[in-house]
Amino acid sequence: MILEQKGLSYEYFEENFANKSELLLKHNPVHKKVPVLIHGDRAICESLVILQYIDENWSGTGPPVLPANPYDRAIARFWAAYVDDKLLPLLIDTLKAETEEAKAEIIAGIHGVLEMLEGVFKKCSAGKSFFGGDSIGYLDVTLGSYLAWIRAEERIIGAKLLDETKMPSLVEWENRFLAADCVKKVLPSVERVEALGRMLIAKERASRLAN
Repeated sequence: MILEQKGLSYEYFEENFANKSELLLKHNPVHKKVPVLIHGDRAICESLVILQYIDENWSGTGPPVLPANPYDRAIARFWAAYVDDKLLPLLIDTLKAETEEAKAEIIAGIHGVLEMLEGVFKKCSAGKSFFGGDSIGYLDVTLGSYLAWIRAEERIIGAKLLDETKMPSLVEWENRFLAADCVKKVLPSVERVEALGRMLIAKERASRLAN
């Protein structure tokens, strides 16, 4: 998204996780996962690290990724880490829940995280369109990357996660974020993510039966 927003040229390679490429294994031998940014003969791994690298390496091109003020930068980093640490595990656990009670507890946890981020948006955006102000920034990309997963899981589990009645500002932000050209070009569709989610559930169930 940020490469698109900055107008930087790049080649995109999609990985087959069932048969990881030699390119991926060569450039991320530690975690063996995506994303990886290859710039020249150097590889930069992990989403948040890549965002910071792009911001620093192409600082004079396009809108900044992180705020100029050191305190605001620290706050953006803190909440981006919060999203990855709190939201991602809950989204995964929702698909693995074996009982309705367990699922309800996890959904309540997701609501808690998103309601927290509703307040964060109001404070960080200072009345502007995005967490990063007038343009999509570090925290916008971090949370925005989960939107397709959130909406796909709503279809799979039949429950509202990102609720306009509880998080109106966040839903309005979602609409603006998804309407941005740099997002529309790269964010996977909800339908595609839903299919992947249902496949993961089927594999999880098959694994339980086998054991």
